[in-house]
Amino acid sequence: METIIMKMEIVEQVNQAYLIRIAFGKENAHILFEPAKKALCHLEETDFSAWLQRHEYQLRTMLHNKRLDTFYPGFRLTFVFWLGKDVAAYNDRSKLVVLDKRRAAWKNYVIAYSDEKIDKLFTDASLMEKTGKGGLAVIHEDRNGEYSLYQESVNGLGNNLLELMAVIKGLEILRDVEKIRIVTDSQYVRKGLTEWIVNWELNDWMTVNGEKVKNIEMWQRFNELSKGKYIEFEWVKGHSDHFENTLCDLYARAASNKEQ
Repeated sequence: METIIMKMEIVEQVNQAYLIRIAFGKENAHILFEPAKKALCHLEETDFSAWLQRHEYQLRTMLHNKRLDTFYPGFRLTFVFWLGKDVAAYNDRSKLVVLDKRRAAWKNYVIAYSDEKIDKLFTDASLMEKTGKGGLAVIHEDRNGEYSLYQESVNGLGNNLLELMAVIKGLEILRDVEKIRIVTDSQYVRKGLTEWIVNWELNDWMTVNGEKVKNIEMWQRFNELSKGKYIEFEWVKGHSDHFENTLCDLYARAASNKEQ
């Protein structure tokens, strides 16, 4: 799937709305967006404006995710448009999201299934909120169906960060393996590592709200570990009797209860 890089700038405030310029190369278009009502109006009738209207879903997603207090004249952002993006497919949790960085810095797409023999990483994390103790677990199933386990106890970290750390630990274990499937029950991991991270990197690790991304060093570590790899992301529902996910959950819980 091809990507193109665009820039946006909030030019001025007009009552409760904001005049926003969208630029791609020498092409410019202006929209009026009212955050409180999520109302968007295209102000020109040019080919570029018409193109933006056809891809309005991605534009709206970005603007809707931006907090009201971060709209102000002078705000600038670089962002990616995914050409031909099948939004419904990306939102279909039964499908695999593929990140292929073997020949390009960022290439991803969705497939319905894959029957290829591939190394699998099953990852999960657990946080004991009362004690602040956390644990992560990684189960590696190689292409011969053999399993190996990694556990770690960690204190003072949130659940999302623990989920991300589990994936990173798995990639460290399989540093020399090119093709991997990551099986996780975390949408934070699935979306963060295939979609959000691209825009963050373009903006020097700033979010759409103009704030530094949390846990930058972890996202950057994933970037390094994923170079030259083909990675499939499979989401499974937690606590749904998925064998390996259930095991990961049990081992992560056990790690979170260990004395450190």
